[in-house]
Amino acid sequence: MQPPAGSQVSRVPAQRPPSEQLPPVPVAPAPERPRRPLRTVLTVVAGVLALLCVGAAITGYVLYDRATTPDRSAPDVVVDNYLRAFLVDRNDVRAEQFTCGKGHPQQLQALRDDLMARQERFGVPITVSWGRLDVQQQDDQALVGVTLIISAAVGGTAQSDRQPWQVSTQLGDDWRVCGASPVG
Repeated sequence: MQPPAGSQVSRVPAQRPPSEQLPPVPVAPAPERPRRPLRTVLTVVAGVLALLCVGAAITGYVLYDRATTPDRSAPDVVVDNYLRAFLVDRNDVRAEQFTCGKGHPQQLQALRDDLMARQERFGVPITVSWGRLDVQQQDDQALVGVTLIISAAVGGTAQSDRQPWQVSTQLGDDWRVCGASPVG
C-alpha cells in the first residue's frame, strides 16, 4: 500500500542494526522430559496381559473344539460312539453325527423302539451294553461285529440277552455308520 501523497513518510525501508550488534538470544536449557516409569510399567503389563488373554482364548477354543468334535477316527470307535448315543443315551441328534446320512439303520431303530416299548410296558429299566468290537476292514469299508447285551431286572431277578450284530461303516472324510443288522 502506498503512503498518501504529500506525506512525510519516507519510502526508505526501516534501518535495522546488523545481527552481530543484536544482543544474544538467551538460550534456555532444553526442558527435561519428565520421567514416567509408572506409565511405562503399566503399558508393558497391559500389553503382556492382553497377549495372555488372547493366548488363553485361542487355547480355550482349541480345547473346546477337540472336546466337542465327535471321534470318528476308526470303524470301531465310530460304532462304539454311535451305539452309546443311540442305544444308551437315546440321543438321536448326537447319534446322527456318526451316520452316513439322515436316519438310523432300520433294524437297529426297530430294536430300540421295541426296548423302549417293553421298558414302558413292564416299568423296568432296560440297559444295553456291549463287549469287544471286531473289525474287518477292506479299503474304505469295514464291518464291525458286536454283541449287544440287553439287561433288565424283573422281579428282583437280573436277566440278560446277548444278540450278535454286524454294523457296516464307510470311510468318507471320516468313518460313519451306514447300516446294522442282527447276525443269524
